[in-house]
Amino acid sequence: MSLYSAYDDIWILDGVRTPFVDYCTGFSAVSPTDLGIKVARAVVERAGVEPAQVGSVLSGNMAPGDCFQYMIARHIGLYAGVPQQVTALNVQRICGTGFELFRQAADQVKLGYADTALVVGTENMTRNPIAAFGHRTGFKLGAPVEFQDYMWEALIDPAPGITMPQTAENLAVRYGVKREEVDAYASRSFARAVAAQARGFHAGEIVPVANETFDLEGYARRTLRLTGKQKELTVDTHVRPSPVEVLAGLRALYPGGVQTAGNSAALVDGAGAAIVASGEVMRGRSRPPLARLLACGVAGVPPEIMGIGPAPAIRLLLERSGLRLDQVGLFEINEAQGAQVLAVARELGLDEERLNVNGGAIALGHPLAATGMRLTITLARALRETGRRYGVASACIGGGQGIALLLENPDSDN
Repeated sequence: MSLYSAYDDIWILDGVRTPFVDYCTGFSAVSPTDLGIKVARAVVERAGVEPAQVGSVLSGNMAPGDCFQYMIARHIGLYAGVPQQVTALNVQRICGTGFELFRQAADQVKLGYADTALVVGTENMTRNPIAAFGHRTGFKLGAPVEFQDYMWEALIDPAPGITMPQTAENLAVRYGVKREEVDAYASRSFARAVAAQARGFHAGEIVPVANETFDLEGYARRTLRLTGKQKELTVDTHVRPSPVEVLAGLRALYPGGVQTAGNSAALVDGAGAAIVASGEVMRGRSRPPLARLLACGVAGVPPEIMGIGPAPAIRLLLERSGLRLDQVGLFEINEAQGAQVLAVARELGLDEERLNVNGGAIALGHPLAATGMRLTITLARALRETGRRYGVASACIGGGQGIALLLENPDSDN
């Protein structure tokens, strides 16, 4: 059964993120916990919220970046200055984790568990481990030594026995999506991201990251250190002009297929955070909120076409909310693969001029648990910039799910 949650008076006070930084570069030595602490501290400051006001901490992280992932939510909260008595929870819904954080925070506020929640999605893809799951009892003579690349193997869904890019290839066949169309879409994603970066749009949600220490009285000091000689990272590093002609020259991942390294989501590291609060808290402030959170929808789809997941999630969201597709001014749909997002657009009959107008994950990257945070923050800011009222942010989810959030710009007359 699909899941739908509606909210009458739940608000996103503010949101920030780190730059999304290419795999194996500037963030390669940084724990996802420290990326999370960085954005948590930044969003508390930007939102004008005292850490003592936070009544719940929710974090999301897919793959361990060190041996202390179990404590990631707790440590983010504590080192962000949240009182010790405030509880912390780590959440996982694969590529939909960032959205799930907003859903669970909104539910907690709606149910009265807290009136202000700190939500943080953090992912260091570079630090995904090389893992061995079968050697606890030792190495048998002549038996294979079964070390596996945690990130590479996670691209496979063992139920249908195919990879995530192959699910996009299945959609390309089903929806008649051609390689030329996928490359053209990817080139447009890069161009939109380049333009948004040039006019300073992305800078409005990015907190610069430099070498830093995080102190907590009575406890160990934590250290964030960038790799190499870089003193500070301030921009998304994968954004670049990518003409169709260049993308067309890349080898397909599978013979005869449409997906390449250039028209799939970029591999990056990063984190994002937001403050979710009740209407009472919002109205007691002098600062305007970022957006109103109206609803969330989650739907299941066949694993072999997992990328279509946003379509039923968005349909559910709009039908239950009483909105038509044409009433939604902007859409942010995660670009896991180019063919996947094109299939979703075709299934919905979605005008691509309203889709990912500031570039998507093909250009900016997809750090799993942080992606939904970025999409939601970006959407809220884009609604304010354009004066549009409603926006939907969504993502497909490995294993066969889709999730979508409905946001409202409270200052819009449209």
